[in-house]
Amino acid sequence: MPRLLTRVLAATLLSVLMTGCRKETAQPAPPAGNNGTGNGGAYTITRTIGTDSVSVEAIIDKPANDTLDVLLLFHGTVAYDSLILGAAQNTLDGFAAILDREDMLLVSVAYPEEGLLLGDNIRHAEAALLWVRDHSEQQLGIRVNKIFLAGHSQGGYLVTRLNTMHAVDGVIANAPGPLNLVFRCGLEENGQLPPGIVCGLLQQTYGTTQADPDAYMQRSLLHFTSGHRSDILFVQGLDDSPIQMYSWPTFRGQLEACSDCQQRNFLEIQGLGHQALFNSLAAKQAFNDFIEQH
Repeated sequence: MPRLLTRVLAATLLSVLMTGCRKETAQPAPPAGNNGTGNGGAYTITRTIGTDSVSVEAIIDKPANDTLDVLLLFHGTVAYDSLILGAAQNTLDGFAAILDREDMLLVSVAYPEEGLLLGDNIRHAEAALLWVRDHSEQQLGIRVNKIFLAGHSQGGYLVTRLNTMHAVDGVIANAPGPLNLVFRCGLEENGQLPPGIVCGLLQQTYGTTQADPDAYMQRSLLHFTSGHRSDILFVQGLDDSPIQMYSWPTFRGQLEACSDCQQRNFLEIQGLGHQALFNSLAAKQAFNDFIEQH
């Protein structure tokens, strides 16, 4: 789907970022040229990327030029890995719909979730980033200029954690979470929330939040509020779920107090919820300004 058309259809795309419904057919990558002198044409492909030890599927949307800034994208939570390619495609469409530029390479990562403890897929997220940084030029026949990370919900969790591991040109996280697994999973344990897959797997491994709260907190995003290596933009709708909003002020406060972080930017949107970045003109402008200024 051309990027211009996806922007016209933005309103219909943004509500499906959290779930996957479309299955893309994997295609072989076009033959690579020498760095920066590839095919010159635009294409969209699904292919395996990663490192020698960790691989992951990704959807790659390349514009016509061969010297490119890259926007590496991470989808929100889905229940089953049969849905992750659809979620990656919907995430690509959603970010393309708010991106003002037509000349960025978009790489949407179909990171796995099923059967994994929350946070274990940081290995797959990191492998995708390392592939973009170290291997995409040779394998795609392009020249990479700048690299940006962007994610929604659990994707925002992953890009926030990646920012404590590797420096890039900028990071955007919309409604990143889960922020506090001790609080969230504790609500399930006391019956205030129905049992869920994420907390169920953690309980099988660690016991309850009362038995081992440190294990839950070490996987919470509240544990990753220092050592941020790149400038980062957080977007948060203030009408998000009570679980998200319970810990959001603490998360923001800890990041604002960070003494070893690069610049942290916060945009809070009144009257909007979990998908504020995609439904707010102010957030869209902040997103594009952040990329242009970096």
